Amino acid sequence: MPEFNSKVVLASGEVLMDLTADTVDPAHVLAGYTFHGKDGAPGVGTCTFDSDTSDDTAAVGEILTGKTAHARGAKLVGTMPNNGAVAGKIKARAERYPVPQGFHDGSGAVEIDPVEQSKLIPANIRNGVTILGVAGTMSGSENEKKQAKEVSPTFAEQTVLPDEGFTCLSEVKVAAIPVVYTDNAAGGKTVTIGAA
Repeated sequence: MPEFNSKVVLASGEVLMDLTADTVDPAHVLAGYTFHGKDGAPGVGTCTFDSDTSDDTAAVGEILTGKTAHARGAKLVGTMPNNGAVAGKIKARAERYPVPQGFHDGSGAVEIDPVEQSKLIPANIRNGVTILGVAGTMSGSENEKKQAKEVSPTFAEQTVLPDEGFTCLSEVKVAAIPVVYTDNAAGGKTVTIGAA
C-alpha cells in the first residue's frame, strides 16, 4: 500500500514521485483543474487566466477610462477618455475643429454653424459662383436705386456722383458746348466757343 506524505512512496520503500520541491498552488492552476501540492494533497485550481499576454501591445491610453485588461502579464486600467458623441461647429472660413483625443462613438458630427449656414443662400452669392454646393443667383444689381443726371460742360474737371438716396448712376448726359460760327472781314469764319 503506498504511503502519502511529502512524497509518494511504494511499499518497498522506493520513491516513485517527490513533490516536496513543487511550488504549484490553486492560484497558478486554471480554475476547475485538479492537481497535487507539495504535501501530496489534492487541490483545485482557481486561476481564471486563459491566455498568454506576454506579447500583447495594448497600452493604458488605448483602453477606455475605468475599463481593465491584461497585457504582458499585468492588469491594465484604461485612461482613454470616452468622448461619446462629440459635436463641433465651424463659424469662420479658416476655422478648424480640433478633434479631442479619445474614443468617439461614431454618432458625433462637425458642421458649419447654423447662423453661417443661413447666409449661404443663392441670393447672397454672385451668379456663376458656387460656394459649398450653393449656386449663386445674385446679379449685383439687387436693391439698386439708379439716377440719371444732366451736367453742363466746363473747362474745369468735374466729378459726377449720384445724389444722396441713390446707389448708382444710370446715365450722365453732358450738354454740348455751344459753338457759334460767324463770317469775318477777312473772308473766313470766326468761331465763338461757349457763346450763349
